[in-house]
Amino acid sequence: MVSEWSVGSVGDFFDLVTGYTFKSSDFFDYGIPVIKITNVKAGYFSKHQFSYVSPDFLDTISEKIALTDDLLISMSGNRHDGSPETWVGKVALFREEDTYLINQRVGILRLKRTDGLDARFASFLLSSYGYQQLFIAIATSSGGQANLSSKQILDAPIRYPEISEQRAIAHILGTLDDKIELNRRINETLEEMARALFKSWFVDFDPVRAKMEGRDPGLPKHLADLFPDRLVDSELGLIPEGWEVKALEECLDVAKGLSYKGAGLSSDGVPMHNLNSIYEGGGYKDDGIKYYNSDYQPRHVIQSGEVIVANTEQGHDRLLIGFAAIVPKRFGDNGLFSHHIYRVRPKGSFALTPDFICQLLNTRVMHSTVSGYANGTTVNMLPADALRIPLIVIPPPQIMTMFSTIAEAARIRQEKFIVDSQTLIALRDALLPKLVSGDLRIKQTKMVTK
Repeated sequence: MVSEWSVGSVGDFFDLVTGYTFKSSDFFDYGIPVIKITNVKAGYFSKHQFSYVSPDFLDTISEKIALTDDLLISMSGNRHDGSPETWVGKVALFREEDTYLINQRVGILRLKRTDGLDARFASFLLSSYGYQQLFIAIATSSGGQANLSSKQILDAPIRYPEISEQRAIAHILGTLDDKIELNRRINETLEEMARALFKSWFVDFDPVRAKMEGRDPGLPKHLADLFPDRLVDSELGLIPEGWEVKALEECLDVAKGLSYKGAGLSSDGVPMHNLNSIYEGGGYKDDGIKYYNSDYQPRHVIQSGEVIVANTEQGHDRLLIGFAAIVPKRFGDNGLFSHHIYRVRPKGSFALTPDFICQLLNTRVMHSTVSGYANGTTVNMLPADALRIPLIVIPPPQIMTMFSTIAEAARIRQEKFIVDSQTLIALRDALLPKLVSGDLRIKQTKMVTK
């Protein structure tokens, strides 16, 4: 720490706007996205697992709209007994231009003066490990949950250098963050493309309808020729001619994972994929990976590239049940899967591919059907229930193979971007505490513009 840095408090520079207490009946599947605690990560804003409300709220609670360069802070959460992803006091810079509202226990730190503090520098400072520990330490407890009051946040001390050095620090760390964010956005686009392609081919049957209407299906000829030019009646309504309708249980084998109850978990060992490894809406979530170093059976082993499905719900804010993901390669060829998820494998002569299975289970109709078999206070879904009744449309192998080739290529690219980002995150996290504490100083240089 260096003596020439100034000392003040968060409240010297920021106003705090607290979130709105929405009722569960306010939420819909579309509308204005609401930022919840789960969207505020340490150092970044996560665009997963949104709830939505009517645009009418923009007129009545306009002061709860997040603005570009606001700092988001989670005002409730866990202490050290929970995952770092759930800790109280996580801070992230909000850089979006779209309109978002904030939910209860999410706070906005909004600069009220810009002459002495740079917003991006402040976001790095307040998201650093030292401040994370400070916020955990000063939070009060209620019902097993840690809570921060507005006064506690605004009274927190900060030490900061001259504005020119703040901006230099923000530039160095921000350059790394920008590349990490770019990788994240590219991956979101790749994921959206795979989902859109699946919906177009296997839900809406767009290439078939285009050929029926004499329109160009927008595909290379060798691919367009694989699709028929007729829809025929079936148990599920109109489907492409030559495609089959089968019960889900004829096509998939479902197995429940290892029940460990906390025993055997460690900082190393065999990767354990679990409920926290799946995003709401589907897709693999790195934040949830655990490691296991005790006994297990061969039936508990899962390979990279296989499909996992959440079978248990954890609270009304985590609507995970029934959503699917594909185990990535970056954790090794083999791992374990917990009792809170299913391993799903194709069976029979239908040769369903992992990408087809995953996209199928994550469609709105199929997810609603499968999750509808949940039962009990913990909302468990038994294997027999998971495959009960649903019928699916199976395309010819050539079309499924073509889709899976495209989707798998997108997954491989996503994996590369994730690994690249992990390297950048490690570099940023090594530099951050040294720069925001003043242990590592930036040599001042004159900036020349043309």
